[in-house]
Amino acid sequence: MRKKRKIKKVRVLLLLCLLILCGVGGYYAYAIHSFMNDVQSPSIVNNGTDSAAEAAAEIPVWGGTERVNILLMGVDRRGQQEGVLPRSDSMMVVSIDPVSKKYDLFSVLRDTYVEIPGHGKAKINSALVDGGPELAMETVSEFTGLQVDRYVITDFEGFKGLIDTLGGVQVDVEKAMHYHDPTDKGLYDIDLEKGLQLLNGDQALQYVRFRHDAMSDFTRTERQRKLLGALAEKLKSGTALLQLPDILKSISPYIQTNISSMDMLKLGALGLTLEQSGQYQLPPMGEFREASRGGSVLIPDEDQVQEFVQEKINHLSDNEQTNSQEDTKQAS
Repeated sequence: MRKKRKIKKVRVLLLLCLLILCGVGGYYAYAIHSFMNDVQSPSIVNNGTDSAAEAAAEIPVWGGTERVNILLMGVDRRGQQEGVLPRSDSMMVVSIDPVSKKYDLFSVLRDTYVEIPGHGKAKINSALVDGGPELAMETVSEFTGLQVDRYVITDFEGFKGLIDTLGGVQVDVEKAMHYHDPTDKGLYDIDLEKGLQLLNGDQALQYVRFRHDAMSDFTRTERQRKLLGALAEKLKSGTALLQLPDILKSISPYIQTNISSMDMLKLGALGLTLEQSGQYQLPPMGEFREASRGGSVLIPDEDQVQEFVQEKINHLSDNEQTNSQEDTKQAS
């Protein structure tokens, strides 16, 4: 797997847009207000709630000291019947420490086999189908040991419009990727060549969907983080600043969140000071076994997963991790 990481490489796309918006003037005030109203409506998953946007005369400061944990879910609504909740195609947890001004990113493998509260054992990505974003947050909270109470849902199709609005995004495609999808008359075929290139929206979606290699979902989630990093860099450019009203208009139908307008602004201001601490896979290698449960699944050692998460968010050294594990064993 590629080890190269950039400071602030992966950031919630929604919050990154707001970060940039917070630095510009009143020209964008209407775009900000409309965007925040749009993304708080149940455009993707109807969870029975309707958050009202809160007006703010100036950007407030995040005053809390507790960790902020946000569940990011990417869904694929192609061919979805009306009224049917989508499975989450990807799940990530952004864990922000407002005191140290650092954040960690945890990618959750979608085939992870866990207890879905009230629904029994199943793949973790079915939680969204079974009970909407609230159940997905509860399931991820129990799996990771983190208190997750905020979410952002994005439709991957929305990235196509965003990237096309930006004029494409430059990505170093690590190998040739070719796949023929026998359904939909080849509409979702993947046809990418190796090398550094400017990808349009459709090509970028092909890049993050490709999973036909030895590591399957492991490398696919890494490619998703890589694309988000490239998008983050593009969004911070001066050209993107001039396109912000069009950018927000292009992505608002494809984003849903329970984060209030006030908290979006606070987190956006906080984000200006954040540095990425690390990005990790859950369950980590060596902490799960593969099995068949009506299909291939990953059965995690959940105690080890939660211990791993605590070690990473507390930034323990190898020696401190060993001592922490020994203390835990002695206490039990």
